[in-house]
Amino acid sequence: MLDIRFIRENAAAVKAAMTHRNAEVDVDALLELDSRRRARVSEAEVLKAERNKTSKSIGQMIKAGGNPEAVKAQVREMGDKITAMDDELRDLDAQLREALCYMPNLPSATTPIGKDERANPVLRSWGEKKTLDFEPVAHWDLGQSLNLFDLERGAKIAGSGFPLFIGKGAKLERALIQFMLDLHTEEHGYIEVAPPFMCNAAAMTGTGQLPKFAEDMYTVPLDGLYAIPTAEVPVTNMYGNEILDQELPILHTAYTPCFRREAGSAGKDTRGLLRVHQFDKVEMVKFTTPETSEEEHEKLTLDAERVLQKLGLHYRVIELCTGDLGFSAAKCYDIELWAPAQDKWLEVSSCSNFKDYQARRANIRYRDEDGKLAFVHTINGSGVALPRLVIAILENNQNADGSIALPEALWPYMGGLQTLN
Repeated sequence: MLDIRFIRENAAAVKAAMTHRNAEVDVDALLELDSRRRARVSEAEVLKAERNKTSKSIGQMIKAGGNPEAVKAQVREMGDKITAMDDELRDLDAQLREALCYMPNLPSATTPIGKDERANPVLRSWGEKKTLDFEPVAHWDLGQSLNLFDLERGAKIAGSGFPLFIGKGAKLERALIQFMLDLHTEEHGYIEVAPPFMCNAAAMTGTGQLPKFAEDMYTVPLDGLYAIPTAEVPVTNMYGNEILDQELPILHTAYTPCFRREAGSAGKDTRGLLRVHQFDKVEMVKFTTPETSEEEHEKLTLDAERVLQKLGLHYRVIELCTGDLGFSAAKCYDIELWAPAQDKWLEVSSCSNFKDYQARRANIRYRDEDGKLAFVHTINGSGVALPRLVIAILENNQNADGSIALPEALWPYMGGLQTLN
């Protein structure tokens, strides 16, 4: 979340940032709530000081032989008022925190200003579009003909959007996960973790999924748990309410399944693996100092790109403008793969710098060079998500006979298998 003091001292700039984000945030109402809270704090402090002073006079009165009952009654009355004030303050604190939790992060000073995705600049690309001398076949037909996945049986088990991989398709999923984990741990310096696939409300709030995006979550109401939408949630919250005594940056990578209801996206890209409710993903998470977060963000993006380079897939990197920026991000790069049968780009990774936004929500701090407590900066990105990666592998590497030439980097992970047929 944002620092209320910063909002108070930079109200005009914050309002402009919210406008650039297309965010409907009533900054004036937030500041009025903050003003009421601070006024109540001052009133309570004055009354507590007066009560303490009056309480001390009781002993002096008794020593002097006076009757302190009237003063005692006055102290009790003050105590009742203080209790009421404290209750009101707790309520105001809760209201202020909730309002801040619904407020998105401020865009970075270098984030391009724009209304929507049409204003996202393309920063770079790698490789070239595959030229096929036949009409490319869509991944859903390739997967069915090669018996890689069975979407109908997956839907029978759990509903649409829950794919069922079988045979060599299941092995391909496992191979890609292992390949990416090995790359990030052995070449990029990340420490692997295997986190829970469920998180509580505090963890979901810490990374910004709650309360804003509650409708997108799969829940276990009786236990107060949520199925994770990304490994970002449990991995970031590993250090919630802690003061880190490790040298920064801390780099973690994790494989998890991800669960998203995708509320509001009904009818959009629902065929095949384009948009699903459960999918596998390898995530990268960094905890850095404010001074190094921009550099570490660039490095993390390159780490995600390296996955695609080793798989020989054509991709491009775009920077999200203010109007297309994710709720918690200050700066974000999307990496998109080309899918020839879809004739379009498919996002396979979002690499975001949250600055101290998540750390404030989750209370993750460190000591700076002067020994003062400060909030860390958090960065994360997919390294990468599998559904659209599988789409790109199948559609770009298909042969005229319907077989798929696997990328060489996967051969060892597929037991030497070079072709799916």
